[in-house]
Amino acid sequence: MFNPTLELIQHHASVRHYKADSIPLTMVEMIVTAAQHASTSSCLQAYSVVAVTDTAVREKIAELCGNQDHVRQAPLFLTWCADLARLGYISTMRGYSQTTEYLENFLVAACDAILASQNAALAAESLGLGICYIGSIRRNPQEMIDLLGLPRLVFPVVGMTIGWPSQEHRLRPRLPLNTILHWEKYDTIPKDEELRVYDQSMIATGIYKGRKVAVPGRINEMENAGWLEESAYRASQTDRIWLSNILEKQGFALK
Repeated sequence: MFNPTLELIQHHASVRHYKADSIPLTMVEMIVTAAQHASTSSCLQAYSVVAVTDTAVREKIAELCGNQDHVRQAPLFLTWCADLARLGYISTMRGYSQTTEYLENFLVAACDAILASQNAALAAESLGLGICYIGSIRRNPQEMIDLLGLPRLVFPVVGMTIGWPSQEHRLRPRLPLNTILHWEKYDTIPKDEELRVYDQSMIATGIYKGRKVAVPGRINEMENAGWLEESAYRASQTDRIWLSNILEKQGFALK
């Protein structure tokens, strides 16, 4: 049975090439309105989104995100933020003192932001637009905070480029369902052969062409990268170790 929602979801692919055409304000508002209808913990709605269309600001964001061309190219950049500042105002308004120093407080806001962003992604794609999540806004979080004027208790969780795709984008196959779906309790680790078959399906898309990663335990030796090699390499790296300091500076103590 054809289901347009499932069809849309299963044809998602990150878009990294955009036309210069702007996105009408009404469309942007429709996308964010869709985001507002995502699930939210206790209806706290502990998130905000900063929409940037200004060319100079998008250029600066691109620089902070590792000079990714699609960040400067996309006509709209959304920064999804964990936001406890608004709840702080509401607490004061009602005579309470908001608690923000525990990890759970940040997780509630971060989860709200991510849930909202996924609704926005689906809404944008339903309108014929393309999107790409930008996790590298956490590469220089303090600079992003300063650039967007984020107050205390607001933290940029993830970015998103949105625009009109300028070329066909490739779908990336996903892991076999049985490696993700567990019934009643966590099942065993997937079989090596299943992972190798999936690895070959990813390599067949051409996305790893020319990529190389370091061979473990062998100095200055590289090997061709597939999904297995690149995923293992990425998982072994230490990155963004300063995030907890920035979060604490923004008011999230994470006790």
